[in-house]
Amino acid sequence: MKLRRPHRMTERETVVALIDVTFFLLVFFMMVGRLDATAPFAVLPPRGTTGTNLPGGGITLSVGTDGALALDGAPLAAEALPATVKARLARNPAALVRINADRGTPLRIILGLVNRLEDSGAKDVAIIVSPEVR
Repeated sequence: MKLRRPHRMTERETVVALIDVTFFLLVFFMMVGRLDATAPFAVLPPRGTTGTNLPGGGITLSVGTDGALALDGAPLAAEALPATVKARLARNPAALVRINADRGTPLRIILGLVNRLEDSGAKDVAIIVSPEVR
């Protein structure tokens, strides 16, 4: 008498392991990546000896050494700054406006921007600095 082995069905591959890997990669890149708007040009903020951490959100105005402007990562002409900021503040009047200026930017440019931002309706304007390394 010959005994036959039962015909084995091949197991189907599951995608559960692939979903787990995808989830872990998503979490990894969310934790490592920057969620802030970055300027389309290099900005190295000045060093500060005092200050506090800024809250998230708000409007970020980046300023290059040559006076080039970028609002939340998008290049912006200097002439369009007041109207654009007014429109953004109309949606959220209490928004904090952060100036992320390069340390080589002349102070007269930064102070002029602060005046223009306040004239546009900004209530709170903060200048971003890097903490001093000790």
